[in-house]
Amino acid sequence: MHETGMCDEIVQALLRRAEGRRVAAARVRVSFAGHRADPEVVEQGFRVAAAGTPAEDARIELIIEPPAVSCGGCGARTPATDALALVACPRCGGVDVELAADAGVVVESITYQQDASEVRA
Repeated sequence: MHETGMCDEIVQALLRRAEGRRVAAARVRVSFAGHRADPEVVEQGFRVAAAGTPAEDARIELIIEPPAVSCGGCGARTPATDALALVACPRCGGVDVELAADAGVVVESITYQQDASEVRA
């Protein structure tokens, strides 16, 4: 998943949960298959995707997780925190590793803006 698509997904998830309410802030956990997300690129993409929506002025807190690898030898699933983990399993050192195919966005919390106050959901 590329940052642009992910940002659209974040905004759509926020808007579905907000049900028309203005979003003041959101905490979002993202993970990518294949590469690390650049927080600045995600922030900028979020601003573009949220423009003109009830989420356009929201503060976004991103929790970015590294991609994961699965080992065919020991069965471990571990975060690929460096390039070596893409070649050899961090747990057993085996080379039967592959990039996990999952990527995703989880909205952990949303704070809504109502009048001059904020309501957390």
